Amino acid sequence: MDFALTVATKPIEMNFTRMVEIDVLEKPIGRIRETCAMMGIAEKFDRALPDLETFLEAEVARGETRETKLTFDGLLYLKQLLAKG
Repeated sequence: MDFALTVATKPIEMNFTRMVEIDVLEKPIGRIRETCAMMGIAEKFDRALPDLETFLEAEVARGETRETKLTFDGLLYLKQLLAKG
């Protein structure tokens, strides 16, 4: 009796897009966090972080990858968030 072992030949594909975004956002978020700590609003930063990350991820999706621009835009967005609530 012959048994045939079939092995899938489809290559394993990995999506590194999310990892790239995290690397691009790491420094801007860190700089914004430091700025908030110096201003004494670290707690407000922590509460606003999910919205800030979503905003910055959208900026990266639009093609923005410059750390200084992401930091500046993130600070402006955070200022708007904090002014609302």
